[in-house]
Amino acid sequence: MDKIIEKKKGIRAAFTRRALPWWLAMLPLALVAYLLTRPDGKTLRVERESLTVVAVDHGEFNDYIRLNGRVVPMTTVQLSPQEGGTVERILVEEGATVRGGDPIVVLSNDNLDLQILNAEASLAEKENILRNTMIQMEQQKLAVRQEEMQLAIDVRRNSRAYEQQKALYADGLVAREDYLKAEEDWQLSRGRHELVRNRARQDSLYRSVEIEQMRESLDNMRRNMMMIRRRKDNLIVCAPADGQLGLLDVVLGQSITSGARIGQINSVGTYKIEAQIDEHYIDRVVPDLEATFERGGETYSARIRKVYPEVRDGKFRADFKFDAGQPAHVRSGQTYYLNLQMGQPEQAVIIPRGPFYQQTGGKWIYVLSPDGRRAVRRDIRLGRQNPQYYEVLEGLSPGEQVITSSYANYGDCDILVFSGL
Repeated sequence: MDKIIEKKKGIRAAFTRRALPWWLAMLPLALVAYLLTRPDGKTLRVERESLTVVAVDHGEFNDYIRLNGRVVPMTTVQLSPQEGGTVERILVEEGATVRGGDPIVVLSNDNLDLQILNAEASLAEKENILRNTMIQMEQQKLAVRQEEMQLAIDVRRNSRAYEQQKALYADGLVAREDYLKAEEDWQLSRGRHELVRNRARQDSLYRSVEIEQMRESLDNMRRNMMMIRRRKDNLIVCAPADGQLGLLDVVLGQSITSGARIGQINSVGTYKIEAQIDEHYIDRVVPDLEATFERGGETYSARIRKVYPEVRDGKFRADFKFDAGQPAHVRSGQTYYLNLQMGQPEQAVIIPRGPFYQQTGGKWIYVLSPDGRRAVRRDIRLGRQNPQYYEVLEGLSPGEQVITSSYANYGDCDILVFSGL
C-alpha cells in the first residue's frame, strides 16, 4: 500500500535536501556582508573593571617637576696626603670639627728616610769635592803666579844684558853674534812672560766659572735636600681648611699613595641641595629657577645656583641654594623632595598621568565611545607634564573619557570591547 508523503511547508522546507542549493548560493553573499559590516582594525574583549577610566578636563596646569634632592655641604675640600706612606696614627675621628692646619693622620715612609740619608751623603760628598777642587785651583794659581814672577825677573835681566850688549856692539867691543844672542834671549823671555800672563788670566776665568758652577750645583743639592726634608713633614696630613671632618676612610697600617682621597673637610653651617634631573628638561632648567619643599610642617624655598652640563645615565645634576633661610637641624645626606617650578600656571586641556604613557609615549590613547561599551584608539599629541597631569595639545576634548591604565596586554589592537555590559 503506497504511503502519501506530505509536502513540507514553512520553516521546515528550508532544511530539506531540495533547499541545499539555495544555502550554498547564500554563503558568498553572507561572507561579503560580513566583510562590509565588520569593524576596521583588530578588536579585543577586556573587562571594564580592570581598567582605569578618567575624564578629560580643562583646568589649570601647573608646570613643575618633582625631584629628589640630597643635602650636601656648600663647600667641600678634599683631604689627600702629599706624600705616600703607611698609616701610623689617626689623631682625629670622623665628624670632629677641625681648624686649618690641625694634624689628622700621621704616616710613615722608610723609603723617604732612605732618600734623606742618600741626599745628605751626596751633599757631603759634593762639598768635599768642591773643597778639594778649590784647594787644587789655589795651588795652581800660586804656581802660575810664581812662574810669572820668575819670568818677569828674567825679562828684566835679559833686558839689561841686551842693553849692555847693544852699547858694546855700537862701540865695536863685542861680536855681532853676542849682541844678537842677547837680543834673542830678551825677546824670548818677553814672549814666555806674556804667555804665562795670558795663561794666568785664562786660568782665573776658568776657575771662576768652574767654582761658580760647582757652588750652584751645591746650592741645588742643598735645596733638594731641604725639599726632601720638607717631604718628611708632609707625612703628617693636616686639615686644609676649617670645617667638619667627613668620610675619613683610613685604618691603621693601611698603605696610602700620594694624592689618594682619604677624606674631606665640609663647611659647617652652610649647605646646598644636589638633585639629579631627567635630561628631557635640560633645555628648560636654568639658574635661578625656584623650587619649594616641605620640612617639619613648614614650606621652604630654594633656587638653582648651578646647572652642570654633563649628562650621565640620562640625567644631569643641578645645585640648589636655600632661599630666605634653611630648615633647622640640617644634616649632610638628608633627602628633600623638591617641586621645581618650570613656568607659570596656565589653563589647558589635561588628563591625569598613568601607565599608558610607557607603551604609547604619549602619541595615542584609547578613548571611550559615547555609549561606554568600547574604546577606540586615537592619535593625540601631549605637551608638558607634571607629577599629576599631562597637557593635551591635540586629539582630545574636555568631557571625553580615556583609559590611562597600562596597555601592556593589548598589543596593537585598535578597539577594546568591554565585556559584562
